[in-house]
Amino acid sequence: MPGDAWTIPRVIARRRQVDAEVQALVSDDDAITWAGLDDASRALACRLVRAGVSKGDRVGLLMPNGIEWATVALAAMRVGAVLVPLSTLLRPPELLAQLRIASVSHLVTVRSYRGRWYLDELRSLAPALVDPIGSGARDATVPALRRIWTSDTLPDAHAAQSIVAALEDVVRPADDMVILFTSGSRGAPKGVLHTHGSALRATAAGLEARCIGAGERLYIPMPFFWTGGFCGGLLSVLLAGATLLTESAPEPERTIGFLERERATLFRGWPDQAARIAAHPAFATADLGSLRPASLAAVLAPGRRPQPGARANLFGMTESAGPYCGARLDVDLPDVKYGSCGRPFPGIAVRIVEPESRTVVAPGVEGEIQLRGPSMMRGICGRTRDETFDAAGYHATGDLGRLDADGYLWFAGRLDDMVKIKGATVYPAEVEDALRSIPGVAQAFVTDVAGADGAREVAALIVSAADSESLAGAARARLSSFKVPSVWLVVRDGADVPVSPTGKIVKHELQQLLRTRGVRMP
Repeated sequence: MPGDAWTIPRVIARRRQVDAEVQALVSDDDAITWAGLDDASRALACRLVRAGVSKGDRVGLLMPNGIEWATVALAAMRVGAVLVPLSTLLRPPELLAQLRIASVSHLVTVRSYRGRWYLDELRSLAPALVDPIGSGARDATVPALRRIWTSDTLPDAHAAQSIVAALEDVVRPADDMVILFTSGSRGAPKGVLHTHGSALRATAAGLEARCIGAGERLYIPMPFFWTGGFCGGLLSVLLAGATLLTESAPEPERTIGFLERERATLFRGWPDQAARIAAHPAFATADLGSLRPASLAAVLAPGRRPQPGARANLFGMTESAGPYCGARLDVDLPDVKYGSCGRPFPGIAVRIVEPESRTVVAPGVEGEIQLRGPSMMRGICGRTRDETFDAAGYHATGDLGRLDADGYLWFAGRLDDMVKIKGATVYPAEVEDALRSIPGVAQAFVTDVAGADGAREVAALIVSAADSESLAGAARARLSSFKVPSVWLVVRDGADVPVSPTGKIVKHELQQLLRTRGVRMP
């Protein structure tokens, strides 16, 4: 696309021109075309403008996945406001903190969802903001927040169409578009700022690898308030002219019926989400033959599943607006590249440095992964540029890996996850990869725990029908002795696995589980 086309208003206009009658979103029992979504988001943009929203204002959005979420989000972004997706799982103090971090000026929220009454919760924290809703009263606890709205309380504003059109005309690729909060699985969540250009370019760069093109019907259970749902789902179909299938509250049996009814062609998300679908009794008789090989392996028929490690492990982060490295998910990697993350996508430069000296290492040498390029974030809320990027413009990810001579990236783990076992370095990610290669292992999670003498030990939680003795034996055939877990917990399904709402393992909970229920193996 031309350089000035990397904005939400331009991409929406393109979708209407090319794919007006193609379904944009199907959510539960509702659907909307690209023309319908263009009309609906423009109408809502007029109401937002009438409510006082303008270019540069930060608009928080608190609601579950669905057509309404997409409509509000596109309405805000098309007039140059900065979207701030907020998790429906946030407890009141967490919500308040993120509103402050992102300096949200307008909040659009549902009244309730899954037993949570958000207006009541907000009223308990900052009553002046809510009584009455949309009143415009201010509260010192969130000083930037001017108004809270529900979509049905936003003012009507047919006369604002000319203002909306004028605002769309001055949106530029360099303008801030979205603040995405990281999961906070290793610390407090960060508010990551992306421009229209960075988020759209980053998403477009990964479309080929993820096999998302015109005509695809992409199911993604990830919530839109995380990068995987927003960039991997909504922005992906917006750029590709595909259809996004989503549910406000995914549940295995209902999801299987939804996938079957809507003839989903791609199932992307977290591996444990696919595993839960495949473990449900209804999966055995469902007709999911429309799913293509680029889907997660667990939901494919046994004969169509790739060998472990054969497909690239798409690798990315919120700071890069999703995956920055990969390869086509419907094609096996070369044999010698099994287990790799593929190669960096266009628009991103990857280098490996020695963690302490920050000097660039030779190909094949392990170190910290650093990223630079136009697809990267503009910054992090509350942090200066020199706290986020080095003098050469690289961002230190905290991830460990190596680049081979052919440019393939191999992930080794987190810098802060590295552990010393009897003086030797162990990376949990490496041990997990080896354990997942054992036949019958559905999932593997590795960390370290303190032994009776205080020394650190490798510990593993395994989802498998096998027993710990046979698994330990298979591990010894695959790993150096100091890397073999000495503490094991084997469970039949993933229900006991402590994961965050984003599907990431919660390390301290995993360690507690292994300490209390793990079995020590000689």
